[in-house]
Amino acid sequence: MDFNLTDNQREIAEAVTQLCARFDAKYWRDCDADARFPEEFVAAITQAGWLGIAMPEAYGGAGLGITEAALMAHRITRSGAGMSGASAIHMNLFGPHPIVVFGSEEQKQRFLPPLIAGTERTCFGVTEPDAGLNTTALETRAKRDGDHYIINGRKMWTTTAQTATHILLITRTTPLAECKKSTDGLTLFYTPLDRNNIEVRRIPKMGRAAVDSNALFIDNLQVPVTNRIGDEGDGWRCLLHGLNPERILVAAEAVGIGQIALEKAANYARERIVFDRPIGKNQAIAHPLAECWMALEAAWLMTCKAASLYDAGQPCGVEANAAKYLAAEAAFKACERAVLTLGGMGYAKEYDVERLFREVLIPRIAPVSQEMIKNFIAEKALGQPRSY
Repeated sequence: MDFNLTDNQREIAEAVTQLCARFDAKYWRDCDADARFPEEFVAAITQAGWLGIAMPEAYGGAGLGITEAALMAHRITRSGAGMSGASAIHMNLFGPHPIVVFGSEEQKQRFLPPLIAGTERTCFGVTEPDAGLNTTALETRAKRDGDHYIINGRKMWTTTAQTATHILLITRTTPLAECKKSTDGLTLFYTPLDRNNIEVRRIPKMGRAAVDSNALFIDNLQVPVTNRIGDEGDGWRCLLHGLNPERILVAAEAVGIGQIALEKAANYARERIVFDRPIGKNQAIAHPLAECWMALEAAWLMTCKAASLYDAGQPCGVEANAAKYLAAEAAFKACERAVLTLGGMGYAKEYDVERLFREVLIPRIAPVSQEMIKNFIAEKALGQPRSY
């Protein structure tokens, strides 16, 4: 396996790095403090044509792979934007893939170009109050009524719904009790987010205040049959197609946020003088930082392996989940160590590591818990009996 980037990949990484340099730490600090969506950043990403990096050229995208999308996501968080920057565009990088794979040609022509051009925005309605990792237990119901469906239900933790124009929405069209398998009877839709029938309530949270998370209350939403992605009851298969890319992208984002936190800690350790010597001269400071560097580099290699397998059309579930786990753990430890290295200043907002520390919890929680990944690896990689 070749771990060297191609010339084109290096150019992508450098171009994204240069774009992100226009948005300094104060910009992201202010967005977080004011709970303000980073519109200027998203506009710059859109104008540079990056939203469609992994979308087909036929619809205005760049036609590149998840590897290139992961490079882009990594450079965004690595710039200091953290999860605030990545989450602002994250959905566009992987979310439309079910449309690409399972949508009709008419749907692709209708849905993809506006997303790539940034004239429309989408969010993803999956999680519910009583259905988190057990997605098949979701209760949001879509009932066919002639040439449209009537949808009722609730969704939780829907990111960017405050500004989204559309929603990718997974529903149940056949009650679970009537299904042979729990994965049967689910149906996926892509449709306008009609605020007359969808109430969007922002959820106050610990970090990443710049990018909203929301509870959605769906009341008699009418969705045309022409907005159904794939066949009725085929939603689980459609949904699965986006899971591995999402894990790979989250892993890349986690590595980036861990690396920028580690860089800030290393810089401080060189400059901070205590007892007439830089604190980085003390092994109690230097060794934990060295451990963080090694863990982040190893996580990045697994992320690259998973991305390359996906782009080659090879099975990558084990690698994608392992990358997400390793990256989330390494990034959390790096951010924690950055705060501790800076000591009291690590607790001060002006040094930014406290913001990164708050945001790095996201990859440990979403899109799947670390515990469930260990269950998955034990079963799929080690042949152990399924425990859930």
